[in-house]
Amino acid sequence: MTTESQLVQAGRTYLYPNYRQPPFVFVRGQGSVLWDASGKRYLDMYAGIAVSTLGHAHPKLTAAIAEQAGKLLHVSNYFYNEPNVLLAEKLCRLSGMDRAFFCNSGTEAIEATLKLARRHFHAKGQTERQRIIAFRNSFHGRTLGALAATGQDKYKDGFGPLPGVSHVAYGDLEAVRQAMGPDVAGILVEPVQGEGGVLPAPPGFLRGLRALADSHGALLLADEVQTGIGRTGTFLAFQGEGVAPDVVALAKALGGGVPIGAMVCKRFLEDALPPGSHGSTFGGNPLASAAALAVLDVLENDGLVANVKQRGEELTALLGKVVAKFPRLVECARGRGLLQALVLREGVDARKVMSAVQESGVLLTIAGGQALRFSPPLIVTKSEIEEAVGLLSNALSIYG
Repeated sequence: MTTESQLVQAGRTYLYPNYRQPPFVFVRGQGSVLWDASGKRYLDMYAGIAVSTLGHAHPKLTAAIAEQAGKLLHVSNYFYNEPNVLLAEKLCRLSGMDRAFFCNSGTEAIEATLKLARRHFHAKGQTERQRIIAFRNSFHGRTLGALAATGQDKYKDGFGPLPGVSHVAYGDLEAVRQAMGPDVAGILVEPVQGEGGVLPAPPGFLRGLRALADSHGALLLADEVQTGIGRTGTFLAFQGEGVAPDVVALAKALGGGVPIGAMVCKRFLEDALPPGSHGSTFGGNPLASAAALAVLDVLENDGLVANVKQRGEELTALLGKVVAKFPRLVECARGRGLLQALVLREGVDARKVMSAVQESGVLLTIAGGQALRFSPPLIVTKSEIEEAVGLLSNALSIYG
């Protein structure tokens, strides 16, 4: 099985068909560039859905993984392991939190967050506090608990009733106020709705949620799976708003491509999940922890957050020019840092445009139906962003 067509056929034959992959196979990457089995070059402007923080084959991440693989891969959480302890300390310091629980994905981090919120009040004797307030158009994951919190019906179709969550309009503080009650354990919110179409929270919204949670004795739960680890120009997007949540769910960019998730929380919640109440066989394993440590070290020491701010400003300006050039096709551009989108007007076939961009050698994703999402590696260069937006503009010229 050596040719690309043979690999594609094997994928179509043996992989479960719940994705819609195009007919090529990636075999290697370097920085913000990928190559398929035929040798074609692609600019990676999606980073594995905001995962590949340091791009591909970053020497520090590669070395950390190789070194750890040669020492220790797994021991389980019945014992401490050195990389995980060091990671917990660093992650708490950077996030402003006090305790860290590790798992393998964003969905698992959300599950841990939901369980912690409910059990915190159960332990205090407030057993009626089980309801979560979440938002329409949100996305929190695909396990049943995370799916219950997700505010998009298309992801829930066929999975039966998913109770325990009230959904209100994103950005509407009055709607949240009306939904509050003595049975609410927490408010779960994305500071930017990623899968919903790259929708940033309106000014003051997150601060208002903090005040509402405090006034009703509920928890503020942050889903930073897509926005965390520097993507919006601060380590957490919440930090850019000057707001401190009680719990933060992280994953995606944390491991730079190695699967890892984390739930970090304030100290007053440290007794909510006692031994036996929650766990993860692979969570915090030495390999994933070493990878995450390498990512965080580069983020801190190599100026990546500053790069995000600079590249984000350049991307905003470039997308603004595309909006002005194609008013019939493009509604707007929006987002923060290196999580931005070009939103196509209703009636424009977003998949057709994305396929044309892909054919030209640029990888983007669709979010919220009509938004072409940019979430490149945080090491992306100005010239790479210029090239990608230029090729997107060419694709729109052909479409229009």
